[in-house]
Amino acid sequence: MPSSTSAKAGRIAVIALGLIILIVGLLMLGGGAYLVALGGSWYFALAGLGLCGSGCLLMLRRPAGAGLYGVVFIATIVWALWDVGLTFWPLISRLFAPAVLAIPVLLLLPALRPMARPVPRKASLGLACLIALALAGTIVSTFQPRPLAVADAVSAPIPGRSAAPSAGGDWPYWGRNPSGTRFATLDKITPANVAGLKVAWTYRTGEIPKDPAAFVTTPLHIDGRLYGCTQSNVIFALDADTGKELWRYDPHAQGNFRPRCRGVGYHDDAPAPSKPAPSTPVTPRAVAMAAPSGPCVRRIISTTVDARLVAVDAVTGLPCADFGNRGVVSLRTSMSNMQPGFYFPTAAPTIMRNLIIVGGLVRDNYEEGEPSGVVRAFDVHTGKLVWAWDMGNPDASGRPPAGKSFTPGTPNVWSTPSFDDKLGLVYLPTGNATPDSWGPKRSPAAERYSSSIVALDVTTGRVRWSFQTVHHDLWDYDVPAQPALYDVPDGHGGTIPALIQVTKRGQIFMLDRRTGKPIAKVEERPVPQKGGARDDFLSPTQPYSTGMPAIGAERLTEARMWGATPLDQLYCRIAFRKARYDGDFSPPGLKTAIYFPGWFGGMNWGSVSIAENRGTMIVNDTRVPVVARLVPRAEYDAKARKSSGEGSGAPQYGTPYGLEQGTLESPLAVPCQEPPYGAITAIDLATRKVLWSMPLGTLQDSGPLGLAMHMGIPIGLPAIGGPVTTASGLVFMAGTQDHYIRAFDIRNGHELWKGRLPMGAETTPMTYVSPRSGRQYLAIAVGGNLAQKQDRGDYIVAFSLQH
Repeated sequence: MPSSTSAKAGRIAVIALGLIILIVGLLMLGGGAYLVALGGSWYFALAGLGLCGSGCLLMLRRPAGAGLYGVVFIATIVWALWDVGLTFWPLISRLFAPAVLAIPVLLLLPALRPMARPVPRKASLGLACLIALALAGTIVSTFQPRPLAVADAVSAPIPGRSAAPSAGGDWPYWGRNPSGTRFATLDKITPANVAGLKVAWTYRTGEIPKDPAAFVTTPLHIDGRLYGCTQSNVIFALDADTGKELWRYDPHAQGNFRPRCRGVGYHDDAPAPSKPAPSTPVTPRAVAMAAPSGPCVRRIISTTVDARLVAVDAVTGLPCADFGNRGVVSLRTSMSNMQPGFYFPTAAPTIMRNLIIVGGLVRDNYEEGEPSGVVRAFDVHTGKLVWAWDMGNPDASGRPPAGKSFTPGTPNVWSTPSFDDKLGLVYLPTGNATPDSWGPKRSPAAERYSSSIVALDVTTGRVRWSFQTVHHDLWDYDVPAQPALYDVPDGHGGTIPALIQVTKRGQIFMLDRRTGKPIAKVEERPVPQKGGARDDFLSPTQPYSTGMPAIGAERLTEARMWGATPLDQLYCRIAFRKARYDGDFSPPGLKTAIYFPGWFGGMNWGSVSIAENRGTMIVNDTRVPVVARLVPRAEYDAKARKSSGEGSGAPQYGTPYGLEQGTLESPLAVPCQEPPYGAITAIDLATRKVLWSMPLGTLQDSGPLGLAMHMGIPIGLPAIGGPVTTASGLVFMAGTQDHYIRAFDIRNGHELWKGRLPMGAETTPMTYVSPRSGRQYLAIAVGGNLAQKQDRGDYIVAFSLQH
């Protein structure tokens, strides 16, 4: 017989358990009834009703309370299997929490009032143990990677052909080559030895960014030196073997609302045989003594966050005296509305032949008449303007007449172009005209060239061809990634010169880079036409690349809403039903609309990598829905909202509407749709099929409410930054919300190694071979990421094999 003390404790525990179940039941009943009224699932209301009854009966210590809970639990299992099948993460959301509550219900059966036919204590204990074992097995299973697609019975790769010369052991362009493929013809680090990578050196810039600034440079490597830039455009040169700083140049750039510098450009006038051996560290005194008296032979080109173009000597770091005004050219010339932070380049300058080609970022979605999206080419030696592509004035190719400016409000080019030197074409990924979400006043030029790939003749700056990825873009689906150039197999033993463009939509377009005509089939499909602003219009169709796989763009449904518990899943289902979602291109309007993929992507500025020796393209993507609502001007202004950057609000001054926007997430700050929230995928460019796809990132350094769970659960998280591939068959990738850089086997996506970083790294790594030591290094800038705003850093970390 149990003691009176233990019996009393049992009664209290039963009452407490009943109260918990009652509270959960009331929340599910109330929320479930609202969901039903919105046209959603009946499960939550019915389950909530059953839980309310179970909780009340348990508080009265009635055995029927446990029985009713058992009925609800079994019904939940049946409903979950009907709703989502055997898919792991959706089942976790539906069954884990109810199973946890089932254990105390079973264990406290003896504390209930006497039953007519008592359940044997061993039976209830055994059942509780069985559920506990199932939960333990489930927890262990969460740590196992769950491929989204598996490389089974894959045939031998059919490679195409590189579109650019090999860079050897160097990394001389932001995307390693003019083609933007991020493919290194290096094989010292292999799948067999990559596990031996260790930190070789760490460099700190001394300039820790403050939110929303970001340290996201991808350094260049030329002749034993690394060249990079900080978020305020301080340029630095490092010894490739030690990370020791050789020189730095501070342009004293004044900050803006989102300072960052993704990389620098390099130009070399020296004949190849005359290049000197890698330099030893240079002291300030030695720099002063070595100041060149004539033009810089090798020069580093950078833009600044206050709209300047600078050129410095690659050996000494001193300004190139022959370039502009003592090494500086203003990008503000002939530009209008140049308020601080309204125009500044963030991408690395594109150096093609003897030209520096630059676009710029504008303050997104702030007001009408923002600075021009003009793309300009400057002489790399003198800094003089050679041509300008002003899409609002296409017949002119130079500076506007005195008193005039480049056309304001035109789509900009904030990402990185690629170029084909043989064809004489530079390929521009364009943004959309601001404001983003209301566009009846856009010019014909903006309607034609926004959210497009535009090929310009490098000698004249004139358009050769253009291809639009979104018509009348109201969703901020600007083209964010550098185009990748590669000659793809044509199926008949030859190749076709291709341009491959990934997009925020998850669509991948494969075009003939000579003409802009699709190689992989593109279809114009009808899209939603209701719910937008009455004074705007919608394109009746949008282009879909049906000849290439779409990545992470599956249609949302209520059943795809997710949560760590049934309660936050219910919240997300209600949020989904309350919003307007008609699939892709649900237009912004007075009622909240859901965009999926959102304006984070899909794919973003980190771009792709193509293993040119295999014809395999590696893509990483983000899968987070966003919500947006047009707010009538008077209402918006009355609330005195101020734009604080992407992800909150946008005033859209000069239009009838402001914009409310954010992510579709639960109260736990977890995206509302089922995992993964980010993935890495391999695509065979010969067959145009997915080879494999894996969730990317774990909960080691993040979790609900932004709290680190310190668990290596590979749920797959949003990632900014891009991949790198090597000739040895490796894929290197960081950019995740956990603090790692990883190596994957390109054949199957298996993780072979991961290196711990000081914090998140929201950029693309690079790899090179030092000409002095012969060692291959893997290097990455580590500055934190947007998801963990409290962690910011100024590191460059280099890994190598230990000898």
